[in-house]
Amino acid sequence: MLTKEQLLAIKDLKAICESKEKYELKLNFDMLESRKGDFQEDYFHYEDGQLVGFLGSYGFGNKVEICGMVHPDFRRKGVFSMLFEACVKDLNDRNIESLLLNAPADSASAKSFLKSIPCTYYMTEYQMKWQAIEMNVDPTVIIRPSLSTEDFEAEVQLDIQAFGFKEEEARHYNEILRENSQEQRFIITVDGETAGKMRVAEANNEAWIYGFAIFPALQGNGIGRKALSCIVNNMNQKGLSIYLEVETKNHHALRLYEACGFRSYHSQDYYDYHLTN
Repeated sequence: MLTKEQLLAIKDLKAICESKEKYELKLNFDMLESRKGDFQEDYFHYEDGQLVGFLGSYGFGNKVEICGMVHPDFRRKGVFSMLFEACVKDLNDRNIESLLLNAPADSASAKSFLKSIPCTYYMTEYQMKWQAIEMNVDPTVIIRPSLSTEDFEAEVQLDIQAFGFKEEEARHYNEILRENSQEQRFIITVDGETAGKMRVAEANNEAWIYGFAIFPALQGNGIGRKALSCIVNNMNQKGLSIYLEVETKNHHALRLYEACGFRSYHSQDYYDYHLTN
């Protein structure tokens, strides 16, 4: 579990790095704030008591994503390489199968580091913000909290069918979310039957939508748009800015989000690093 002092130092370093290069780092503070401490996931480098380098790893089943940063005044000194090597060693020891490196698409320093390691471009993800438009809420689509064992099983199956998780990793991932995550978990129902799920993280006057999925057999019936309209309307009534993320190659989801008023404002590139285990 990270201390309040560590979290504050990470946020301060993030602000310094972002102001220097005018990008946005994806450090997943909801996950940083709910670390369980079963194994090392975060790596720090200090100079004279100041945090100047940080790398965080984020597990999604048997896939891990990493994102990190180095203070502009301490770059080209091998700080990030040292943090990265320590992280990769731990991931190999844990027999993690897949590692994705996340970097802001506009980060020159990230691109320089990526050229120095054996990795290949995987995909780009848009970060999108909702621009206020009129939302038509359909009362036949209901969003309710995920509470029961049946809800948990539905979430597992949705991760398998919609996101390609293996069953074991889907169960492990959802168990971690239930035990540690501060996100709100929702089930989407139509006529009393479970149709999909989503998670919402609220903090600092923002709402982030994650894990939004509809069972493949029910897709194409407008359920996703109606569910998204419902949650956006609820968050907007709270006065929150609303955000989500989508892979650029997911054309169906991208069209849905744009139709509901979301517009991209940042992009994140992902690179596949080949672990040696």
